[in-house]
Amino acid sequence: MVTPIEDYAVIGDTETAALVSRDGSIDWLCLPRFDSPSCFAALLGTPDNGRWLLRPSGKSRTTRSYHGHSFVLETIHETDTGTVKVIDLLPLGDGRADILRRVEGVSGTVEMEHEWVVRFGYGSIVPWVSHSTDDSDEGELISAIAGPDLLVLRGTRLPKPEESRHRDVFEVKEGEHYDFSMTWFPSWQKVPDALDITGRIQSTIETSEEWVSGCTYEGPHREAVVRSLLVLRLLTDTKRGGIVAAATTSLPEDLGGERNWDYRYCWLRDASLTLESLIRSGFVGAAEPWRDWLVRAVAGDPEDLQIMYAVDGGRDLPERELDHLPGYADSRPVRIGNGAVDQRQTDVLGEVMIALHEAREAGLKGSKQAWRVQAALVNNLAKHWDEPDHGLWEIRGPMRHFTHSRVMVWAAFDRAIKAVEQHGVDGPVDRWRELRQMVHDEVCAKGFDSDRNTFTQHYETDEVDASLLLIPLVGFLPPDDPRVQGTIAAIEKDLLRDGFLMRYRTQTGVDGLSGDEHPFLACSWWLVSAYAVTGQLDKGNELMERLVGLLNDVGLIAEEYDPHAKRQMGNFPQAFSHLTLIGAAHALAAAAEGSTNPGQQGESSAIA
Repeated sequence: MVTPIEDYAVIGDTETAALVSRDGSIDWLCLPRFDSPSCFAALLGTPDNGRWLLRPSGKSRTTRSYHGHSFVLETIHETDTGTVKVIDLLPLGDGRADILRRVEGVSGTVEMEHEWVVRFGYGSIVPWVSHSTDDSDEGELISAIAGPDLLVLRGTRLPKPEESRHRDVFEVKEGEHYDFSMTWFPSWQKVPDALDITGRIQSTIETSEEWVSGCTYEGPHREAVVRSLLVLRLLTDTKRGGIVAAATTSLPEDLGGERNWDYRYCWLRDASLTLESLIRSGFVGAAEPWRDWLVRAVAGDPEDLQIMYAVDGGRDLPERELDHLPGYADSRPVRIGNGAVDQRQTDVLGEVMIALHEAREAGLKGSKQAWRVQAALVNNLAKHWDEPDHGLWEIRGPMRHFTHSRVMVWAAFDRAIKAVEQHGVDGPVDRWRELRQMVHDEVCAKGFDSDRNTFTQHYETDEVDASLLLIPLVGFLPPDDPRVQGTIAAIEKDLLRDGFLMRYRTQTGVDGLSGDEHPFLACSWWLVSAYAVTGQLDKGNELMERLVGLLNDVGLIAEEYDPHAKRQMGNFPQAFSHLTLIGAAHALAAAAEGSTNPGQQGESSAIA
């Protein structure tokens, strides 16, 4: 039986992340980077595609939590014979690629099952495995090598070879502990020294708590906001500067369907929104490394701007299918890479300009080089803004004049103008003002259906789209404008399903894909923000309570939610969902204080 997505927890070191199931199986891990090939891929296949299992042999009652404000995962297993605690983490700040696991006997005696199955290349490559002496501590280690990748497993008691895997069964008594560590490194390098596991656990907790101390948010649902901020930090590659959309690929939006995408890359849109969430919550220091990453990634001809990049700024992300993996719950195809990299999404620059404007407002020191890049991109947008595009949802059908895209074009010119007017940089501000007004006039004329009193998904339809909720949030129109009120009402009428919001009606065929999808969680959090800025606080608070109730037991959320099966769907944990949760909380807090600022409430992501 497939493990429900919400039964996973995530551990990470801000360069990669692993998914750990409730019963102690690490079913997904890419090393050394988020977008590297996996060495454990049971998440998208079977245990034969790689996993690391550490759990009681028999039945147990399991609870788990993170230690304080960290991603040090603590799982308590209570059995009929005793209780054990398993601690899992990727240590922060050591510049290496390690996973640490500790089993502590709490009471009685518990028999533990240990299985280590390494499969490089997304579960397709069986490595050469050997046993040797560990020079760093005179113990033993197991090494698994294939091409450029080498993993070593150390431990108090190592599992034994059994066909193409390693297995062991051992007892843990009260007061005892067993330590295990796995380290990745390039196969041509010397085996790294063993780590001080106790020290690494403590330093990782301390580093996380120190980071959280910078959070300035004190409003409702603070614990959910803080955990969401931690997720955004975990998904930010602190060495290279890129911010990935999620830690996984191909977790389906529709079980058994084809809506399975690779999110282990840096969408300019998602990264910008992540940055906004961090800045709004007090983490202004996050802005500079991301801005510098942006300048490196987009350097060159503005015509070559992509909507997404690898975490190091790389541009080549070809999409291909992995036929050897059956997919999560038989959902095929399993994809790596993302074909949307070549799409035109005109709204992207608006997201970037909003984030960098908020960074300036928060005190980020100016960079002449960064502004030159932004100005060049805005000037290039001036040449192409009126062309059709694929929209923020990465529509794989025909390009259209999407209303949200035009609203964000307006936002790009608006924030460029504000940079000149408020921060003294140079730019053709008169031309930008002219274009800003031209875009505004066009959207109000062509993207608005006066018969229904609502803005529309694109210029050739009367359908609505959840992205239209962002019109007041980015300052395009004030919240009390009747057109805004009418759009919210139309979205409620057409897109609410079982109390949660869809992105759009897939039945129209606009996205060029078969099958359906479930309510898209970020859209519901946008609706909370829209309720907040329009003064509908009762509605906003009620929906917020329901949404926060969907978080799993360790505060994580995926992309979508199936209200009938009551389970999470899509890639996990999803930056987009967590950042819109943060935005909704800020919007409710500001509305309660009577100080809403529609232009600073946050915006959307562009993930299919």
